Amino acid sequence: MSPYPDSSMLQLSGIQHYTLCPRQWALIHIDQYWEDNHLTTEGELLHKNVDNPFLRETNGTDILTLRGLRISSPILGLTGIADAVEIHPFPGAPSKKADLLESHLFTALPIEYKRGNRKVNDCDRVQVTAQAMILEEMWNINIHQGAVFYWQERHREYFDLTESLRDKVIIAAKEMHTLFERKTLPLPENETNCRSCSLYDRCLPKLAYRSADSYIKQSLQILSQPES
Repeated sequence: MSPYPDSSMLQLSGIQHYTLCPRQWALIHIDQYWEDNHLTTEGELLHKNVDNPFLRETNGTDILTLRGLRISSPILGLTGIADAVEIHPFPGAPSKKADLLESHLFTALPIEYKRGNRKVNDCDRVQVTAQAMILEEMWNINIHQGAVFYWQERHREYFDLTESLRDKVIIAAKEMHTLFERKTLPLPENETNCRSCSLYDRCLPKLAYRSADSYIKQSLQILSQPES
């Protein structure tokens, strides 16, 4: 798998959108449409409290928590910010934090913060798995677990980074790059989450058009026609 150049990097957060709904991802990341609703607003407020790049926590333990960490993978072609990454040193690792990160004598636990409840699908776990794979690439370490903290439940869900999840990340990243290069807007695949999507109105009529631009242009043509 050839590395992607910096100019071809896609947003890491988009892999969660893509796993949930490829059409939603394309509307946001290809056609550049985004609309807020109460769910997205709550999520933004949550991340303002979490993504502080100047905050480094130890909480009286050997575990170092990095927040708002910029991460990037030329292999996956993804770049973005990890909400929080716990650094767990191995026995005999350097005590100084700067030396620790240079030693590779640690593992890491990426943690994503979400406003709602646990989902039936893997979209949140895929996002965290992508973060873990990028951290492995950046730091030359092995990561075996990830976590998602759901604010509505006040609960941190831990999960193993299985080969199945890693495969989903690789496949999704490839498909995202292909769609982005072709500027293709996919048709809907799963409409179970449509009502809670902030792009619901923008996405309709979903089956009639291959591009959101063509839908808007057609709508403007209809509005500009004189009344009979």
